[in-house]
Amino acid sequence: MTRAHGVPEVTDADFTAEVLHERDRPVLVEFTADWCGPCRQLAPVLSAVAAEEADRLKVVQIDVDRNPATAARYGVLAAPTLLVFRSGEPVRQMVGARAKRKLLQELEEHLEQRPVTTA
Repeated sequence: MTRAHGVPEVTDADFTAEVLHERDRPVLVEFTADWCGPCRQLAPVLSAVAAEEADRLKVVQIDVDRNPATAARYGVLAAPTLLVFRSGEPVRQMVGARAKRKLLQELEEHLEQRPVTTA
């Protein structure tokens, strides 16, 4: 699997616990595969987003070849597919690699708002 640094891998076995039971923040799941060129392009983007938005977003990856049940359950037919889950429900789907700025724009409405601090 094309690993994004700092992004944990989930499996069919722990998907429910790691994604569906997450209540503190939305979860971005990348459905990926070793053979997927666009997934390799997306890896550094996911690493950066996971690090920068850790307080507002949980980011995980799942290999579609080793975890076909979860991929089938959510109708994933292409890699990379990105699904955003909030309180256990999928709320957004995106297919294909994208730049960090575009991904953050697409995610913004699903992220927790940061508290406003006054200086």
